Amino acid sequence: MNAHSEAGSRLTAMGTQLLEVHIWLREMLEDLQDSVDDYFDGKGLPPRDLRAHCLSFCTALTRHHTGEDKGAFPAIAEEFPELRKVLSDLRTDHNQLDWLLGNLQKLLESLPEKPDPATAAKVREEVTALSAVMQTHFIYEEKKLISVLNSMDVPEWRENRPDFLLIDDEDGSRTSPP
Repeated sequence: MNAHSEAGSRLTAMGTQLLEVHIWLREMLEDLQDSVDDYFDGKGLPPRDLRAHCLSFCTALTRHHTGEDKGAFPAIAEEFPELRKVLSDLRTDHNQLDWLLGNLQKLLESLPEKPDPATAAKVREEVTALSAVMQTHFIYEEKKLISVLNSMDVPEWRENRPDFLLIDDEDGSRTSPP
């Protein structure tokens, strides 16, 4: 493989890795939704474990978006100034998602040991809102940025994979998607 095709493969991987991270985060949210449903159906995790599950998802999503805001978006804006409005819109989504994550965490902090219908409705509503905004955000971001990431060469990203391209392994360590 010559240097040019090797560079192209490596660069394509960055856009592909963004997509893989989004898939991983979608799966994490689906698992959280299932855990919430199981809890309120009386067959799931105790509240403490459900809160820990939520914290893992919230931390991963926040780390991903913080990595984009602080690392990816400035690099993209520098190379593609015409995308500054898109990047601003994506940052606005990040703020909205942070707010929704905070609301969900507060609701889960006050979960009763035994599920009740009023709490179930509030929590499910919050998870549904979070899912809707996250899915829309990811679709928009993928549409606008995957090809851009595939065209960029950021040497420091090759040396040390940035946070927005990392996933957590089952043991809690951070790695690049396979």
